[in-house]
Amino acid sequence: MEKKIDKKEKQDKIVNMFDDIASTYDLTNRVLSMGIDIKWRRTACEKAYEILELKALTQITDVACGTGDLLLFWREYAQKKGIVVQDYVGVDPSVGMLEVARNKIDFAEFKEGKAQELPVKDESTELISISYGIRNVVDRVEALQEFHRALKPNGIVVILEFTKQERAGMFDRVVDFGMKRVLPRVGGLISKNYEAYKYLPDSIEDFLTTKMLEKELEDAGFKMRYTKSFTMGISTLLIAQKI
Repeated sequence: MEKKIDKKEKQDKIVNMFDDIASTYDLTNRVLSMGIDIKWRRTACEKAYEILELKALTQITDVACGTGDLLLFWREYAQKKGIVVQDYVGVDPSVGMLEVARNKIDFAEFKEGKAQELPVKDESTELISISYGIRNVVDRVEALQEFHRALKPNGIVVILEFTKQERAGMFDRVVDFGMKRVLPRVGGLISKNYEAYKYLPDSIEDFLTTKMLEKELEDAGFKMRYTKSFTMGISTLLIAQKI
C-alpha cells in the first residue's frame, strides 16, 4: 500500500511540474533543441505510416500529448501521403498542457488522462504515440499493457524518448555537460522553473536503456518493428506492433 502511495505522489508531482511550465513549454523546447526535435518527430511520423500501410485510420491517439505538437505532424504527414484519419485524440494528465493544446489545435479532441488509464475504448485506435513522455510514467509496465488494450490488431505504438546511454568519449562528456549544466539553466531562465528542467537530465539518467525498453514492449505483447537512434544517441525512436 505504501509503495502505491509513493508512486501516486511521484506521478502527481510530475504532473504539477508540467502544469507549471505549460505556458512556456513550446518556446523552451525549441530553444533547447535548436529545432532538431522537429526532424525527430517528422522521421517518426513518416516511418510509422510506412509500417502501418493503411490509407484510412479510425483514430490516432497521442499519449502525454503535452501542447499537441506531435499531433500537428501526424496530420501533416497524413495529408502528404493521402491518408484519411477520422479522429485525432490527445491524452495528458496535465490540465495546464491541455489548455495550451486546445488553444493551439482545433482538429483534435483532448482528454485528461494517464497513460496507464487511457480514456479510450478497447481496440479503438490504429496508432498510439508518446513523445518524450514514457519516462515520466511511473507505472510504465501498466501503461504499455494499456496501449496494447487500446490498439486494434496490428496497431502500432510509436515512442520517441531520451533513453539512457553508456557515455565514455569526449563528445559524450560534452553532451552530459550540456544536459546537466546548460539545459537546466536555460530552461529555468525561460520557464522560471529551474527544478523542472533539472528534472529532465535526472529522469534520463534514471531511465532505461533502449534494449531494456524494447524488452518491456515485447513483454507487453508487442513485436519490435523499428529502432533508430538520433544525434549521437540523444534521442531514440521505437516502433512496435501489437501481436
